[in-house]
Amino acid sequence: MSFTGDELARYARHIVLREFGGGAQARLSAATVALVGAGGIGSPAIQYLAGAGVGRLILIDDDRVDASNLHRQTIYSTADAGTPKVEAARAAVARLNLHVAVECRPARIDADSAPALLAGADAVIDGSDNFATRLAVADAALAMRVPLVSAAVAQFEGQLATYRGWEPAQPCYRCFVGTAPERPGGSCAEDGVLGPAAGVLGSLAALEAIRAVAPFGEDSAGKLVLVDLLALRFRTLRLPKDPGCPACGPA
Repeated sequence: MSFTGDELARYARHIVLREFGGGAQARLSAATVALVGAGGIGSPAIQYLAGAGVGRLILIDDDRVDASNLHRQTIYSTADAGTPKVEAARAAVARLNLHVAVECRPARIDADSAPALLAGADAVIDGSDNFATRLAVADAALAMRVPLVSAAVAQFEGQLATYRGWEPAQPCYRCFVGTAPERPGGSCAEDGVLGPAAGVLGSLAALEAIRAVAPFGEDSAGKLVLVDLLALRFRTLRLPKDPGCPACGPA
């Protein structure tokens, strides 16, 4: 595809990257990324995906902006309080990059609605805040054969992984977490979260979504990144495929 003069100026620092270049930028422009959650993970991810020139973003969230969000969800401003997050995020994307289309889906995703809400995506970022939603999103992405970037943050820690469990050597999300319907754990309201910690994990999620639709560098699927920002430590673990996994194992 050809770029306009504005696009060439906007994406010049991508295009000159030897490992990325104009071909990858063109793939970004033709891609659709769905984001489940426009909160602590989704907020910075939306900003970086829009800035990078992903052609279409699908924003899935039924929440409204609250003052308690603003220390970490930097896509919003004080004036956005009370506004649906997907609408405030769409306005922010329009201010950042008019070349990016945004589709708002103000709904709470579950196992029944996930396939329809994720329809059309080339990659999915899941930044949701409960385990049942994560399982529903993971199952739908696996069934649709769409790469899933799963990110989570709490207090000073986070984790990130990309899943393509339909591939013979790659694990799915259930290979990692099993099948339990819910996991114990507090919310950000109960336990707290450092604002920049959400920014780190959201930015990494955007990076991996870009890698999923316009591959560069090493394939990161099947690797779990653990982030400890109290110690400023990053660890990467290889996730094995579970041969007995009911989701991606042999039928």
